Amino acid sequence: MILKHAEFLQAIKEKRKVWVKFYSHADSGVLERSCAPMEYGPGAAKDGLNRYWLWDASSNAVNRTLSLTPQQIVDFSVLGEGFDPAQFVVAAASAPVLPQAEPPPQPDSAGGDKGPVL
Repeated sequence: MILKHAEFLQAIKEKRKVWVKFYSHADSGVLERSCAPMEYGPGAAKDGLNRYWLWDASSNAVNRTLSLTPQQIVDFSVLGEGFDPAQFVVAAASAPVLPQAEPPPQPDSAGGDKGPVL
């Protein structure tokens, strides 16, 4: 856990944005972001490590979720700006919808295939 762990949890309760300075493995460097704190715990991480989960609304990536281990966080502070958790859903809903293949025709109760309707 980071030294300001209790502040992170309080920011979630109060729906306050946070500023985080962290080491990005993907960028091989330190980045700074203003984010909405989501939770602390293993979440969807496959390694089972507890992480700080944040929503980066300014990101252009399809997945705007930051998953940071305590070791990655260099600095952290709670901001005065609030956030609306509904933004997580809206942003996810704005992702492109891929076309779905039509399901195969279902056999009728007599066991035969109805085939296409003309």
